[in-house]
Amino acid sequence: MFIAKEVADQIIRALRDVVPQIALGDPDLARQLRRAADSIVLNIREGGRRTGKDRAYHFNVAAGSADEAAGALTSAVGWGYIDEAQAVSPKALLDRELGLLWGLTHKRR
Repeated sequence: MFIAKEVADQIIRALRDVVPQIALGDPDLARQLRRAADSIVLNIREGGRRTGKDRAYHFNVAAGSADEAAGALTSAVGWGYIDEAQAVSPKALLDRELGLLWGLTHKRR
């Protein structure tokens, strides 16, 4: 879980310059991306303090938010608010986060 926290923090830093640029073209999309990124951080941290199903719930919400943020970046590129190169690093971090969250929400057999 500690790695998931670190990656969540890296996602915020990777989006720091991208979100304002998206806001120039679509303020609503930028706000949604910011909320999704914040949700990743907040739910990972809250889930880390929970137990049982409540813990998994927060990690699942964080995963949904990570996928939402990736979708927002895809939309931003598609609409031309940012170019593909600007989305590469945040998308890679989001993909890594999704993998980490998968491991936190699915039991190994």
